[in-house]
Amino acid sequence: MDCCPSIKNVLLLDSEGKRVAVKYYTDDWPTLSAKLAYEKSIFTKTLKTNARTEAEIAMLDGYIVVYKFIQDLHFFVTGGDDENELIIATVLQGFFDAVGLLLRNNVDKRSALENLDLILLCLDEIVDGGIVLETEPSVIASKVAANSLDGATSLSEQTISQALATAREHLARSLLK
Repeated sequence: MDCCPSIKNVLLLDSEGKRVAVKYYTDDWPTLSAKLAYEKSIFTKTLKTNARTEAEIAMLDGYIVVYKFIQDLHFFVTGGDDENELIIATVLQGFFDAVGLLLRNNVDKRSALENLDLILLCLDEIVDGGIVLETEPSVIASKVAANSLDGATSLSEQTISQALATAREHLARSLLK
């Protein structure tokens, strides 16, 4: 495990520093109050920066933090002080771009909350237990979309062939009753 780069946490906060979606992969913050204190600290220390056009890198509380903002959302990825900043930045950019693809470039707090399931699935596709699995936004978004379509989908989201197959199944069930 020492040879693999690892991520400590991925945070998605709103413009007031409140949680939208967060995942912690280590016990560096063992309690909820420690996690909330870290989130508040990282938010206040980065608030005055302009990380809207490209990601910024900072060393905060002994951790490398890479962050980027869009509208009223603040994206953060934290790694240990011995991790490669470029890998952490790649994880952040992959998460940032995958969320943009999944939300159809309508990335704001409201659409993020409405699609929170997609964002949490996105986090699961990127990092598992702190180990980076995937950083390519299109691959992440396609896996998340495939996972979310496994459940019930509306007819408007289905292709014509899928809609016809669904209609056939419903007709067959109604005839067999």
